[in-house]
Amino acid sequence: MCAKQIVETTNAPAAIGPYSQAVWAGDLLFCSGQIPIDPATGQLVEGDAATQARQVLTNVKAVLEAAGLTMADVVKATVFFKSMNDFQAVNEVYASFFPAPCPARSGVEVARLPRDVLVEIEVIAKK
Repeated sequence: MCAKQIVETTNAPAAIGPYSQAVWAGDLLFCSGQIPIDPATGQLVEGDAATQARQVLTNVKAVLEAAGLTMADVVKATVFFKSMNDFQAVNEVYASFFPAPCPARSGVEVARLPRDVLVEIEVIAKK
């Protein structure tokens, strides 16, 4: 049985509920879903899905860096969309954050996301 270790950073938004920003389980890091909150202000980043995705992925990157990892260490990502009509715009931003070879990914349209944002992304990375 492996002990879990919590990862926290002030460079990404603090958890807004009873969860951790990320948790190590062995050599896997499970990152909670990030939404487009600016960690410096605590305010939601307004704008279209591409603008929000950029902030979301900046937050994901900050959590990974706090764990000593990079975007290249991500093995799986899940993208939650308010509308699949935003897929193309989010995909372009997403591609700019992940070097080849890209991680496995799922994209899911959902009825609603926290704080009514347009996109949320969670990742799993490997040490």
